[in-house]
Amino acid sequence: MSRGTLLRVFLRSLFLQASWNPKGMQNLGLAYAVYPALAKLYPPGPLRETAVRRHLVFFNTHPYVAAAIVGGVVNHEQKIARGEETPDRVVGFKAALMGPLAALGDGFFWLSLKPAVGGLCAAMVPLLGVWAVLLFLVLYNLVHLLLRIRLYWLGLSLGDRLVEAVARVNLPAKGARLRGVAAASAGGLAAWLAVSFGATAGGTWAPFLAVGCLAVGVLAYVAVNRRVPTYVVLYVAAGLACAAGAFL
Repeated sequence: MSRGTLLRVFLRSLFLQASWNPKGMQNLGLAYAVYPALAKLYPPGPLRETAVRRHLVFFNTHPYVAAAIVGGVVNHEQKIARGEETPDRVVGFKAALMGPLAALGDGFFWLSLKPAVGGLCAAMVPLLGVWAVLLFLVLYNLVHLLLRIRLYWLGLSLGDRLVEAVARVNLPAKGARLRGVAAASAGGLAAWLAVSFGATAGGTWAPFLAVGCLAVGVLAYVAVNRRVPTYVVLYVAAGLACAAGAFL
């Protein structure tokens, strides 16, 4: 398999959801992505048609981590073309991995990476202004594209052993650290907004108001963790807000 063909497969995988449909979901995108490899492995005729058809069955996973499955499909198809495997191996490979990798990708990309980069860039708005939007696009796509490339290569080179390699990457642990970055960025931005906007509304008391808001947030977090009823926390917060408004 030439490097040019492998590159074409990867680039086509970026359009995995361009032909999304309710029946097969990402099946057309997957078949489109791996077709250059199938065209190299099988001559025109029944063999190639059969190879394409086995990738037109239902397929759905996270669009980024799908790169690992695309690489694995190419790995298995090469073995099938050489007579080392039967076609049911590649079908089973896709069916076994698309669910777990979908959950892994959702947790890392949607619930960790995007909030972390978004929170960090939002916190940079006071310094960068509208350029924070460009920073978000660069940082997010740099991470996601590099991971796509790595996952594609792992699938291509390891095939079934892809699972062990992905486990060593430990995306859940990295996602937990990213969620910490998101929380810290949001907290820093909230403090800056409280001080800057409060300087007009609260005058000389603005810094104390900001510190008070942060302290109430910390105490509320501790109280909820210690199983204090949520309605009690809300009533206390509302009372403190009324007292602060009357005082200022």
